[in-house]
Amino acid sequence: MAEPSFRSSATASLPGRSSGTAAAPLLACEAVATEAERCAHFRIRHQVFAIELGLFGGSGGDDTDDRDEDPETIHVIGRADETICGTVRLYPLAAPGRWKGDRLAVLADYRHLGLGAPLVRFAVRSAGLLGGQEMEAFIQPVNVAFFRWLGWRPAGGLVDYAGIPHQRMLIELTAAPDWSPTPG
Repeated sequence: MAEPSFRSSATASLPGRSSGTAAAPLLACEAVATEAERCAHFRIRHQVFAIELGLFGGSGGDDTDDRDEDPETIHVIGRADETICGTVRLYPLAAPGRWKGDRLAVLADYRHLGLGAPLVRFAVRSAGLLGGQEMEAFIQPVNVAFFRWLGWRPAGGLVDYAGIPHQRMLIELTAAPDWSPTPG
């Protein structure tokens, strides 16, 4: 499957920054294109899901699954300047027009930059550009408000997903706004 070839960028707006301080890092998201990027994608997922959250068997666990080897799965990296510090993956589901996004992760030292929103928006836009009509994700309850802010809606109640409670959420891809940067 052809991977999206566009980049999505956003400049972080950090509290306390003035014009006299260093510029906020450029945040950019893109589909994995090299083996080094793929390794970074999996390293970040392992750090966040296995080590920090203790999922998938803890630090010795493995959050990879059959989807990771599926050629239709799109692995995405997020950068702060040139540092790869975030990930998400997306893939089509069996029902026509339906996509799933999961494994959204940003390294702890970079979470204050706001990379999560560009990663989610990149996944939504990518699935829409590839013909998707709706995307689902299973979200930890602490992050539901964030996803609502991004235009997602809850579907049903809490369910067990990866061994902990998650809220199934949906977003219409045909109605998803175009968040791509506009020429300045």
